[in-house]
Amino acid sequence: MDIKKYVKVQLAMNQMTLTELAKRMSEVSGKKYTRDSLNGKFYRETLSVKEMELIAEILNFIIEYKSV
Repeated sequence: MDIKKYVKVQLAMNQMTLTELAKRMSEVSGKKYTRDSLNGKFYRETLSVKEMELIAEILNFIIEYKSV
């Protein structure tokens, strides 16, 4: 599952829209996020680790880093 699909599943589980997520990200980070800017980041695959960690914090899930 790609990141966009995973985030959309988490959004549905949290009864939140991408627009609401962008608003919360803006409030927490102090940076401007919109639904379109997040969609663009998902499409271009340019979401940073820091942004993904922020999304995880807002949607209450954990990102796990493992050695392979």
